[in-house]
Amino acid sequence: MRIDPSDLSAEHAYRLITGIVVPRPIAWVTSVSGSGVVNLAPFSAFTFVSPKPPMLAISVGRKAGIYKDTAHNILNNEEYVVHIADNTLMTAVHESSVEHPPEISEVEELKLKTLPSERIAVPRLAAAPIAMECRFRQCLEFGDTRSRLIVGEVLVFHIRDGLVNNGKIETEALDPIARIGGPRYARLGEIVTLKSVFQTSKSPS
Repeated sequence: MRIDPSDLSAEHAYRLITGIVVPRPIAWVTSVSGSGVVNLAPFSAFTFVSPKPPMLAISVGRKAGIYKDTAHNILNNEEYVVHIADNTLMTAVHESSVEHPPEISEVEELKLKTLPSERIAVPRLAAAPIAMECRFRQCLEFGDTRSRLIVGEVLVFHIRDGLVNNGKIETEALDPIARIGGPRYARLGEIVTLKSVFQTSKSPS
């Protein structure tokens, strides 16, 4: 099969590419509106773009020509929290994707407990195994749909006790969820550890 992207609408291209680029990690983001409402939404176009300082990027699209509340809140307040959810929070992550008016808090609708952040005014979710307090650094717009790539610097990592070993995250213990095409999610399958073919052992001196 051959598909020419120029023949696809934005919606059909989205359906195709989100089924191809899988699995995708999910940024579960809290932000605060100008009137103080705590917004919560998941974003699966998500990655890190710098380790030092640590910086994360999420892509926020438009629906009916209007950007999601998260984009407005981040650009207005320049503060937000990115969470990594585990399998126990899968249903809450999915339900937080439902579109609500700006005056409705998804956090309150889902009865999720929050904790105050240390460096920013936006609260973090108590149930999430990882929460990263972020400050906005840059926004770029791409394509005909003008999707916004929002980049923020991580100011503080909050990581559940027991998840870090020798400076690394114990991925199996984290049990993160990922997004695949449509309203579908995935968990980690088999984890394979490979040694570099270029790795050589040094002889004892």
